[in-house]
Amino acid sequence: MGRKNKRERKGAVQGGRRKDSRRSKPKPCQLCAGAVADWKDTSTLRKYMSDKGRIRGRSMTGLCPSDQRKLATAVKNAREMALLPYVGNGR
Repeated sequence: MGRKNKRERKGAVQGGRRKDSRRSKPKPCQLCAGAVADWKDTSTLRKYMSDKGRIRGRSMTGLCPSDQRKLATAVKNAREMALLPYVGNGR
């Protein structure tokens, strides 16, 4: 009549997951859904930038890898054309 350890508890499965758990579908990339990352469209590009002017990472933007690369290129082009600011010094 001793205590059951973690593996012997009811419903526990080896590896830490239950058998009936289901993964939800990942959210589709916004740019794959139809929007286009163009260097002339600064309002769209600003959604993917922080308030300091840095490009947000994939985990924050929710973009797929290829669209994240296209976005980075578009932001860099917009910075060259002086449509978007460069990252500040932070001081």
